[in-house]
Amino acid sequence: MVSVAIRVIPCLDVDAGRVVKGVNFENLRDAGDPVELARSYGEQGADEITFLDVTASSGDRATTYDVVRRTAEQVFIPLTVGGGVRTVDDVDRLLRSGADKVGVNTAAIARPELIAETADRFGSQVLVLSADVRRRRAEDGSPTSDFEVTTHGGRTGTGLDAIEWCARAATLGAGEILLNSMDADGTKTGFDLELIERVRPEVSIPVIASGGAGAAADFPPAVRAGADAVLAASIFHFGEVRIGEVKSALAADGIPVR
Repeated sequence: MVSVAIRVIPCLDVDAGRVVKGVNFENLRDAGDPVELARSYGEQGADEITFLDVTASSGDRATTYDVVRRTAEQVFIPLTVGGGVRTVDDVDRLLRSGADKVGVNTAAIARPELIAETADRFGSQVLVLSADVRRRRAEDGSPTSDFEVTTHGGRTGTGLDAIEWCARAATLGAGEILLNSMDADGTKTGFDLELIERVRPEVSIPVIASGGAGAAADFPPAVRAGADAVLAASIFHFGEVRIGEVKSALAADGIPVR
């Protein structure tokens, strides 16, 4: 039975200082100003905000730090920032810019020691492992029950088993896992419950379910599958579902919310 209040987290995918959203990380369309959206979500009752710089690897980091700083000045709930974080110094600079937690993905896959170094210097509570996961495909193209970690917005496979990677990251010192189903991302067909159920028993740290939310009714099953927090983007950005509706759906299912 769920006993700790479940967090509802809007995610801002930011490209060149604007919030964008697509399907399976493609065909991105503009969804607004991140600072204004973050402020609105704070007023709606979001428990946290996650801010992902989706084109960080292309270089314009100054924009990101500026947007993080302006967002942190407007929003008084925890702010997680990810995208392009490669070193402990990057983590330090984001924390100084106003982030409460920092997400790592590609750099941690390339050098897992980054997880331990960050946890040692700042504490596990600031480190979120962002795992972009997709199902492996059978020879006929059908999805299997094997999951692989990807990089570059789900486009590049790593060969790493996603369940094993999440468990290893937790052992190295990650404080949370942002578990993003690349197959479900932006499809609005519901969270990948099997993925959540597979990761949950392997880690003792919180799991944030991400990818696939299309309606308020999609959130309680993710929690029942083992998520400690639920995250969504486009349905919030385009006004299809409000934070309060998600909390009401969770509460109606007997799940504690803040």
